[in-house]
Amino acid sequence: MNRGALFVVVSLSGAAVLVLEILGTRVLAPYYGVSLFLWSALIAVTLAALAAGYALGGRWATSAPSGARLSWALAAAGLWVAGVPWLRAPVVHAAEGLGLRGAMVASALLLFFVPLALLGMVGPYAIRLGSRNVEEVGRVSGDLFAISTLASVAAAVATGFLLIPTLGVSRLLVAVALALFAAAAVARASGRARDVGAAASLLLAGIACAAPGWSRAERLPPGVLARVESPYAELRVVEARGFRYLLIDGGVHTIFNAETDEPRQSYVYAAELAVDMTPARGRLLLLGLGGGGAAEVFARRGWKVDAVEIDPAVPTLAAQYFRLKPYHARVIVAEGRQYLERAHETYDAILFDAFGSASIPFHLVTREAFHAAKARLAPGGILALNVETVGWQDPLAHALVATLQSEFQHVFAMPTAEPPNQLGNVVILASDRALDVSDEALGDPVGTLGDEDEHFRVLSRRHAWANRYTPANGLVLTDDWNPVDLRAEEINLVARRWLLTQLPDSLVHG
Repeated sequence: MNRGALFVVVSLSGAAVLVLEILGTRVLAPYYGVSLFLWSALIAVTLAALAAGYALGGRWATSAPSGARLSWALAAAGLWVAGVPWLRAPVVHAAEGLGLRGAMVASALLLFFVPLALLGMVGPYAIRLGSRNVEEVGRVSGDLFAISTLASVAAAVATGFLLIPTLGVSRLLVAVALALFAAAAVARASGRARDVGAAASLLLAGIACAAPGWSRAERLPPGVLARVESPYAELRVVEARGFRYLLIDGGVHTIFNAETDEPRQSYVYAAELAVDMTPARGRLLLLGLGGGGAAEVFARRGWKVDAVEIDPAVPTLAAQYFRLKPYHARVIVAEGRQYLERAHETYDAILFDAFGSASIPFHLVTREAFHAAKARLAPGGILALNVETVGWQDPLAHALVATLQSEFQHVFAMPTAEPPNQLGNVVILASDRALDVSDEALGDPVGTLGDEDEHFRVLSRRHAWANRYTPANGLVLTDDWNPVDLRAEEINLVARRWLLTQLPDSLVHG
């Protein structure tokens, strides 16, 4: 097999390895969210598969090595990758009983170990094919590893910056499968005329196997209004039972009444109490836009809202499906912590609303992050933080209160769930002044009976305020020590089980 063909083969196989490793997060994120544990599982499976492939490829190369034999390994890997969109749901459901961490590892193993092991075989096998004598082994292996690694670097950059946002997950899997069939065809041809026909047949077979996955990616299940693969997450807007949801990596971030376009999450109205604790119409900094429910609630109370959102696709969906208007908020596409540390504006309230069930950005819940936020607050300003917990006394709520108490004099939590041991949101308020709200400002539930949305709003506010409490057993989270991922994983599991009681699986994962 000539060196040029070998360079093409190892380039395509090396690129495929990195694309599959990164794609693994998008394949599994709708089921598990993107977390430290998912990345760890995928990296571990990738390395284990490559190790197995290196060992098997080296041994396989000792017996009658040929480009034709190598082509079958590449074609098998391509066929497996083409089947991942169909294998994903059955594999994930089969692993459900293993707990969140066990399910992540098992799903990653079943979906990606085989094709990655087959790709791991390519390197040592190609070295054997490219070496005519022992003296050439060092140079040939160095050249092939260098080419493969450079292709992997290019693939890693292209996958995150271009390919996933442009093609989406299913179509990119199809593209990887086609690339592997093309590599198989190159290996099969081997520069000999009699193998060209076989190589062409192999490529055509690959196209036939991969084509159904390309058309499948175009279809949205009934009830899914939009599905977007952004550079940061899989976003989908779904509608069922009279409610519209924004899901980010399979976790709920926004719920609206589909008929009236009013927010239907209690925490939005609990956070709104910051308006009633501030003497005049003020300025709000919102970290995390979601569907824009909180921005709209504050805006119609006369507040000027700046919303910082890292994902540029989120504001588009919020405007299209959740009634976000330019006068509700000035949207700033940026990372929240960086904005806090670099901005010069001053705000009367800051609402941290970037914590969904899928993940908790650890760098936004540390003493250093809250110190940066305090520097952006006007004297007497209020910091509000929304977080999903399992029960009012969740260790996460205790830790966040303790961390905020390291920066603010007055801190308390307001729960939204009922009963107190259930999944729900907790809104934490912090300030250097005492915070209070009058009974009149909370609203009259009886007077709102004729308006379902307003009744929900008033009851949410009253419940949160009446049950305010101060968790007292947490440890301070810092940039240096922050095990928030451990607790977030448990909350994530409960939240995803709850979501499947509200929505069909086809809407969340289809």
